[in-house]
Amino acid sequence: MKPVRRRIRRHFGLTAKQVAVRSKRPWYFQTGAAFVFVGLGYAVAYWQYATGSESLRQTMLDNQALNTKVIQVERQLQIEQAAQSVLTKELRDVQDENIHLKEDLAFYKNMTNSKR
Repeated sequence: MKPVRRRIRRHFGLTAKQVAVRSKRPWYFQTGAAFVFVGLGYAVAYWQYATGSESLRQTMLDNQALNTKVIQVERQLQIEQAAQSVLTKELRDVQDENIHLKEDLAFYKNMTNSKR
């Protein structure tokens, strides 16, 4: 009787070994879950890429529109600078002509005053 009691105490008593119950999944479930998660990751990445490329296209169109505006403003500035340089040259010529005419007028006034 003692050996039977001892065996029962050894299996079910305080000194019994602690047993952890774990559920072990087969390898094909783990592999299948890994493929599902990888596929889901690729789907999310593709969705982000597709929406990102659409916003990228819109940004590129906006960039082109701004570039055309910049080119137009630069051309207008070049035209204004060319007109300004032409006007400056004409003003210099007119002022030089005015100075020569004043000199001629002063000369003729001196000639008429000296004859009287």
